[in-house]
Amino acid sequence: MPPSWTPAAGSALIPILGDQLSLNLTSLRAGDKAHDVVIMAEVAEEATYVRHHKKKIAFLFAAMRHFAAELEADGWTVRYVRLDDRKNGGSFTSEVARIARETRASRIVVTEPGEWRVRELIDTWETETGLPVTVLPDERFICARHEFGAWAHGRKSLRMEFFYRDMRRKTGLLMDGEEPEGGKWNFDADNRKPAKADLFIPRPLRFSPDAITREVLDLVSQRFANHFGDLEPFWFAVTRTDAEKQFKHFLKTGLAQFGDYQDAMLLSEPFLYHSILSLYINCGLLDPFEVCQRVEKEYRAGRAPLNAAEGFIRQIIGWREYVRGIYWLKMPNYVDGNFLGHTRLLPDFYWTGDTDMTCLRAAIGQTKSEAYAHHIQRLMVTGNFALIAGFDPKQVHEWYLAVYADAYEWVELPNTLGMSQFADGGLLGSKPYAASGNYINKMSDYCGSCRYDVKKRTGAGACPFNALYWDFLDRNADKLAGNPRMAQMYATWRKFSKPDQDAVRRDARAFLDRLTPWAE
Repeated sequence: MPPSWTPAAGSALIPILGDQLSLNLTSLRAGDKAHDVVIMAEVAEEATYVRHHKKKIAFLFAAMRHFAAELEADGWTVRYVRLDDRKNGGSFTSEVARIARETRASRIVVTEPGEWRVRELIDTWETETGLPVTVLPDERFICARHEFGAWAHGRKSLRMEFFYRDMRRKTGLLMDGEEPEGGKWNFDADNRKPAKADLFIPRPLRFSPDAITREVLDLVSQRFANHFGDLEPFWFAVTRTDAEKQFKHFLKTGLAQFGDYQDAMLLSEPFLYHSILSLYINCGLLDPFEVCQRVEKEYRAGRAPLNAAEGFIRQIIGWREYVRGIYWLKMPNYVDGNFLGHTRLLPDFYWTGDTDMTCLRAAIGQTKSEAYAHHIQRLMVTGNFALIAGFDPKQVHEWYLAVYADAYEWVELPNTLGMSQFADGGLLGSKPYAASGNYINKMSDYCGSCRYDVKKRTGAGACPFNALYWDFLDRNADKLAGNPRMAQMYATWRKFSKPDQDAVRRDARAFLDRLTPWAE
């Protein structure tokens, strides 16, 4: 709690958002269990501003209901508004105003939200309720927003790698005095091995829905039947206790191999050695810094190699903290970035999975059934295809925000518009993450069972990624050819004969013209 904030007389209303399911929130630490009232609300506005995956909605509502019970057991008075409550006004603002009146609160104290859209709502609460509103910082993050702004100020380049090194120094994680453990900051070069199907690949724990979760599943099946995705089987952890069980399971069964195979993709193994913890960390059930400390402990104890521990920790104190900083530094205009001028509409198979490209069918089908895909599936399959096909980056962003259970705009938007779609013109990445089918063939077993030939660039049966990749370079030469990291690819393109270049352009356009845009 900031020392400058002093509790006022009378009771406070403490709103808790769906991604703030942590007992260590600053608003709770500032509160008084004897007098203050916590409000949590399931509202249609939050469930439908994009058409969230049914499993994502169920996960958050179930986790919220269990967290409310946890707060009550801890001695808090909780006003919990269910989606189907008769008085539910459908928005978080309406429910804060109503409960403030009913409890005769004298003020509102809230932990800062993760999303710009929600911060704009909170900024209306003083007018809507007539009560003073105190917004406290979210100290679950290692790098405060003002701290990131100070780090970014005056820099010509905002590369994550340099930010990550500062976070290592700040936290002391994987440090040997003033130097990084093992003499290097980054072991990513060791983490790009393709995998083979193996009986010993672990599976994430699956948790059977209890009565509370089953009630939520029934609600979601009735109210959100037209949303994307499969609701059942539902197996996510929805309590802190069960999220902790999955974390321990990962430490025991997945961490040691996580580094080597974190970029691999297999048709029969949607999870491989990944932790499946991002949805629990992002909603507050697990503390990100504690997770990193315990991963480091596994390395120090000799139970996990350095490349695995460093790769995992980098995703959290490096990338996760970094994209949050970028989000708040560049919003609200960041969402409208479209450096490459892409306008093509997202095709219907992003919602149905009905495509004969095996890699996309696997990644989208898995997304539909699990509300999950790992980072390489998102970046180098669905994201790469969207980039080289020229889909509208804002539409791509809204798809990612809707379909993944761990997706909140602060973490998803920079990953999609910046890293995946290069729509920010290189703020996050020094070059576009564009690739032909060769990359997917190298890192997966998808291509072996695909009807397309990954080794053919053009002509009947050629992998669409190949012509689209070279056509992407050709279409965007005026913006990308001067990029030093793209020089080799453009030099290769210029060596193509004119008939070969014409064939690339022809096949790419013919393929794109056959795509059917999604219609509601």
